Amino acid sequence: MGAIESGLAWEPLTAADAEGALPLSAEAGWNQTAADWAFMLREGRGIGVRDGAGRWIGSALALPLGAELSWISMVLVAKDARRRGIGTRLLRRAIDEVRDAGRIAGLDATELGRPVYLPLGFRDLYTVSRLRLGAPAPSEPAPAGCTIRPLVAADLPGIVAFDRPRSGMQRSHVLAYLLQQATEGAFVAKVDGGVAGYALGRPGRIAFQIGPVVADREDVAIALVSDALARLDGPAMIDVPDAHADLRVWLDRHGAVRERGFTRMTLGPPPPGLAEPSRIFALAGPELG
Repeated sequence: MGAIESGLAWEPLTAADAEGALPLSAEAGWNQTAADWAFMLREGRGIGVRDGAGRWIGSALALPLGAELSWISMVLVAKDARRRGIGTRLLRRAIDEVRDAGRIAGLDATELGRPVYLPLGFRDLYTVSRLRLGAPAPSEPAPAGCTIRPLVAADLPGIVAFDRPRSGMQRSHVLAYLLQQATEGAFVAKVDGGVAGYALGRPGRIAFQIGPVVADREDVAIALVSDALARLDGPAMIDVPDAHADLRVWLDRHGAVRERGFTRMTLGPPPPGLAEPSRIFALAGPELG
C-alpha cells in the first residue's frame, strides 16, 4: 500500500487497475474505454488515490511522447471526494514525475481547467474545439493528384516518420495502438508516392474519436476526415485546432456541434513543431496528445 493521508491511500496506478479507474472518467462524462486506460497506464506512469473501501477516487497520468515531452491527463476526482485538495496534489505529483524524467509537461486544458494551470507556469500554445457529429457524412473525393486508401500496419514506419516533425511528438506507440483499435478509421493519403497525410481513430465509450489527422494540406485533411466519417455508423467526435477554418466549415455543414473547447499548453518551451498546428487537423484526444 502507498502512503496513507487522512484515510486515503496514494498508490501507483497500473494497467491492471484500468477497469477500476474507468468509473472516474465515466462519471465525468469522458469518452475513454478500459482499453484506453490500460494502454496509457502500460505506456505511462499513473498515480491514484483509494478511499477506505478500496475504491479509486482520484487519478493522474503522465504519458511519455519522446525524450523531451510527456503528456499529463486523466486528472480526475470522484464527485463525492472533491474540494479536499486531492486533484491539486495529483496534478503536482504528475508534474513532478515529468520533471524528474527531464521532460517538458504538455496537456490539453478544458475551459475550466486552464485557470488552474496558468498559475503553475503552463503557457498557451493554441486553442481547439471538440465537435460532435451524430450521423455519417458523405465521402469527399480526394484532391487531384492525391490517392487515399486504408492504412495498414506496413504503413506505420512511414506514418511515424511523417508525423514526428509535424506534431512535435514521438508517438509511434500511440499510433500503433490506434491502428490496432480501429482499422476501419485508418487512412493514408499519398501524393507522388509519398505520404501526404493520415487519419486514425478509436472507439470510445460514448462516440468514435477521429484523430489524429495530420496532413500537409487542408483539402487532403478534409478528404481523410470524410473517408473516416463515411465508414462510421454511429456518433463521432473530433478535436480540431481552431486555426483550421475550412475544415471547421466542412464539419459544420455536415452537422457538427461544438461541445467544448481546449487549450493546448506546456510547462516550459515546447519541442519543435508542437506549438504549430498548421498540419495538425485533429488531435489524438486530450489524453493521448
